[in-house]
Amino acid sequence: MLELRNIAKVAGAETHIHPTSLVLERGSLNVLLGPTLSGKTSLMRLMAGLDKPTAGSVWFDGKDVTGVRVQDRGVAMVYQQFINYPALTVYENIASPMRIKGADSATIDREVRKAADLLKLTPYLDRTPLNLSGGQQQRTALARAIVKNASLVLLDEPLVNLDYKLREELRLELPKIFAASGAIFVYATTEPSEALLLGGNTATLSEGRITQFGRTIDVYRRPNALLTARTFADPPLNTVKVVRKGEHFEIAGKPVLPVPAHLAGVPEGACTIAFHPHHLSLASQTPASASLEARTAISEIAGSESFIHIEFEGSRWVMLSPGIHDIEPDAVITVHVDTRHLMAFGADGKAIAEPAAAAA
Repeated sequence: MLELRNIAKVAGAETHIHPTSLVLERGSLNVLLGPTLSGKTSLMRLMAGLDKPTAGSVWFDGKDVTGVRVQDRGVAMVYQQFINYPALTVYENIASPMRIKGADSATIDREVRKAADLLKLTPYLDRTPLNLSGGQQQRTALARAIVKNASLVLLDEPLVNLDYKLREELRLELPKIFAASGAIFVYATTEPSEALLLGGNTATLSEGRITQFGRTIDVYRRPNALLTARTFADPPLNTVKVVRKGEHFEIAGKPVLPVPAHLAGVPEGACTIAFHPHHLSLASQTPASASLEARTAISEIAGSESFIHIEFEGSRWVMLSPGIHDIEPDAVITVHVDTRHLMAFGADGKAIAEPAAAAA
């Protein structure tokens, strides 16, 4: 078990990590989700021992390892910027952690070829990294982390340089590999969709703070604050300021949305309503859908789906709709909001009622 006990990292006048406590269990998959400069890499470096916290301590399996050198910890780390030994073949790059540990030749050969097969590197084992593509070099770094059999595996946006098909395959396979080893698996990403695909647990980060940590699907469906909901939304979260009055949310005294059962606890008065782009549609999907008149700004066709930007009562929303929809700008259209998935936040940005636990 890895425990971060009120750790912080300050460099000069800049605070990279605000006081943070976190517990990660063995065999768990944990995603750090946040935009660039939110603190993901800084937090990983503290976990690994590459940096020492300005305050607080790091514990592993009940032992304080804050001052322990990274070389003396069971840590494997793979960065977006891959690192390999340029003079060694792919085979020797992958084998290097096992040779350092003194593993026998048969074990090394078996594990190297197993990792190479998983990462589609078998044809390149005799090449040096300079004779590989960027994606092949990244896969070599990943294979080296796999055979290291570390207790803590830290992957900092490791798949961005890979082609789409291989990236999707590895998103499915990597958690299984490390979970089976009993390792703690920490994966940093800027992409909410990647966090959802990986599953496990997710910590959302913003400006050096963890805003929420829990099961990935729970953080996505039940964010504790508007900041967390926005971090876990791509395309961007749709929001609108309203006033709760009776059984409706109103704008300028006009009822615009009914108050769904799961938001019955929202008090009378001002609040912010939010929902994801795929909970807005051109056709009514359920009896819980509420109809609104909106004006289109632009339509973007992306393969088998369309992003339709609309304006409603001064708010700009995005609708993610299946199919191809080429709608003229400034057209007035009817859209439907699935009220089962509405979220409500107070003036302080905190959730004031949980959204329904229906399928997202």
